[in-house]
Amino acid sequence: MVTIVELKSVDLVYPIYSVRAQSLRNLIANLSVGGKLLKDGSDIIHVKALSSLNFKLNEGDRLGVIGHNGAGKTTLLKLIAGIYEPTRGTVLVNGRISSMIDVNLGLDSNLTGRDNVINMGRMRGFTTKEVLAKMDAIIAFSDLGSYIDLPVKVFSSGMASRLVFSVATTLDPDILLFDEWLSTGDADFIHKATDRMASLVDKSRGMILASHSFDLIKSMCNKLLVLDSSEQVFFGNVEDWDFAARAIKQPATQG
Repeated sequence: MVTIVELKSVDLVYPIYSVRAQSLRNLIANLSVGGKLLKDGSDIIHVKALSSLNFKLNEGDRLGVIGHNGAGKTTLLKLIAGIYEPTRGTVLVNGRISSMIDVNLGLDSNLTGRDNVINMGRMRGFTTKEVLAKMDAIIAFSDLGSYIDLPVKVFSSGMASRLVFSVATTLDPDILLFDEWLSTGDADFIHKATDRMASLVDKSRGMILASHSFDLIKSMCNKLLVLDSSEQVFFGNVEDWDFAARAIKQPATQG
């Protein structure tokens, strides 16, 4: 069985503030990242964004990542995508990542949608020729029509999401990373995106989906990772959600 993603004793800690610049009370009130606050001898506040992660995905696995706001879901995806480097431990990825983590990641608001498709494709390791061969299919799926030749800065967030999703799922997906990819967009596109996700299961080597919706994860994934305050509290089969729910002290029906 071929391993596509493996994390071994992974921690991610990064500095975010000096308590000399602002009171700790105000810092906590305005903190928008998850994890645990740490303090070193130089009065620098650190966030332990991820702690002691250990799991392995094999080819064909679809992992759902769930947890409360600030649990570390998006941070984990960025770590696997190579945006962050672990403070401790190792992250092994065997394959080409295609991600939709941050709708603005990789988008240049001053360029047209068409030019952004080329840029995003090249960032994913494809040649311009390969991207152009898929351009019509990407535009058609995005439902952007003539907007594709306008600057992305005039797009709504839903339009930008459709563009990124179309690129991520059209260019021969290998290992897919998605972070709440159905949070924006109209109902028709959400339905179409859901159908495409289902069709990608056989085409991609693996998928990791971070979401608040357990119903979505249950329908798309065979593996489940539960994060709570930056820590891994459960990893196993998605059918074992009842145990995972007890691990984070919430009812199994909660999304």
